[in-house]
Amino acid sequence: MNVELVREYCLQKKAVQETFPFDDVSLVMKIMGKMFALIDLEEANSIALKCDPKRAIELREHYNGISEAFHFNKKYWNSVSFNEDVDDKLIKELIDHSYEEVLKKLTKKLRAEYETLP
Repeated sequence: MNVELVREYCLQKKAVQETFPFDDVSLVMKIMGKMFALIDLEEANSIALKCDPKRAIELREHYNGISEAFHFNKKYWNSVSFNEDVDDKLIKELIDHSYEEVLKKLTKKLRAEYETLP
C-alpha cells in the first residue's frame, strides 16, 4: 500500500475531511472535526491510527510494522508501516477501526449531525 491509496481509501468514508492543521506535510484525516489518521507526507511510509488499547498492544506484539505512534498517546495510537509485514487488507481494517473508534466517541450532537449527512 502507498500514501495515495491510503488517502483515497480514507476519503471514501462518510464525512471525512482532509486537513493540514500542523504543517504542510502532516496530512490529517478527520471525521466531524476529530482526527482518526495522520500521514507524514515527507516520509510517506506509515500512518498513525487510533486503536482500542488492548488491541493496540496485541498488534504491536504480533507485527514488526506496527509500533507506538510518535507524538501521540501511546495507549491509543499506533504507527502502521506500509513497507513491512502489514498487508493492505490489515491496513484497511485498521483504518476502518480507527474511524469507528473516533465515531463512537463523538458527542450526541456531532453524532446526530453525522447521521444526517449523505
